[in-house]
Amino acid sequence: MARTVVVGLSGGVDSSAAAALLLEQGYEVIGVTMRHLPAETTNSCCSLEAIVDARRVAKKLGIPHFLVDVEQPFFERVILPFQEAYLAGTTPNPCAMCNRYIKFGAMWEWARQNGADFLATGHYVRLREEDGLIYIMRSVDRSKDQSYLLYTMTQKDLAHLLFPLGEYYKNDSRAIAERYGLITAHKAESQELCFVPKNDYQGYLETNRPEVVCPGNVVDTKGNILGTHRGIAFYTIGQRRGLGISSHEPRYVVKLDSVTNQVVVGTKDEVFQETVHVEHVNYVVPVHGKTITGHAKIRYNMEPEPAQWIGDGRESDIAFLTPQWAISPGQIAAMYQNDALIAGGRIQKQP
Repeated sequence: MARTVVVGLSGGVDSSAAAALLLEQGYEVIGVTMRHLPAETTNSCCSLEAIVDARRVAKKLGIPHFLVDVEQPFFERVILPFQEAYLAGTTPNPCAMCNRYIKFGAMWEWARQNGADFLATGHYVRLREEDGLIYIMRSVDRSKDQSYLLYTMTQKDLAHLLFPLGEYYKNDSRAIAERYGLITAHKAESQELCFVPKNDYQGYLETNRPEVVCPGNVVDTKGNILGTHRGIAFYTIGQRRGLGISSHEPRYVVKLDSVTNQVVVGTKDEVFQETVHVEHVNYVVPVHGKTITGHAKIRYNMEPEPAQWIGDGRESDIAFLTPQWAISPGQIAAMYQNDALIAGGRIQKQP
């Protein structure tokens, strides 16, 4: 008897190709699209067009399709923390929280309640079983690897997850969709946050949390006032342009202080750091000892750099072999060994 897998169909090419591959592998496939924003949303991954495309893919593949409303948990678990993070002077990663609570939380709960054995998505990531453990491995397509965003996964989660695209490249996914005659085969990718129109996060925050407009001082690392700012939420670590100050040497944002409402600027050298303190740590696989030697990354679009992970609790430190540019509190830091994701956490603010 074929085992049942629920596939998250977003209306894009990756999830469409994943569903097709699972059919080829003999699974009984069910397509599910999560509606996490109001129907009038125009961003591609959450729009009415995306839902219609998902349904057309399901029809073409001959699989059932369901639309599941997760608007409330999405607001509580993803949107609200995103807003609060900026108010606190940190840079959030809402995609990681969406993975944890929506894609692999609410969607798996729906799948489980409806008798599914597995949940699958179009993420570019591999799974490997060894010695009774399941490892999250970086994708074959390094340019699309999404393992970094899955640092919150546990062994319990991984036991029912499938990632059909981990051994494929993006062009392969389009070829698979084209072979099945799917409407998504040549659909453009969305690079936007689904709930932030045109990726204008500043305009989004001003509209939805007007208290972000809170002027304060721009100071140097010695506390000297150099100018004023319109709100710490509008600045990022490492930013050089648009600071509204004059200086005899280039100045960069090195800290956003929500307590004093100050934007702290410094020299280029002061933007580099060797050590990162992380909190809310999750270990994807059990570790032995307090030190892990491997490679780490502090943002999605970087290659992991040689580093040591020091600690075994909910807070740890990452010591990089070479200083890293613009380490941003609120973002994710992830640790790898031989392409396997070992642990991750949220970068903590500097004292």
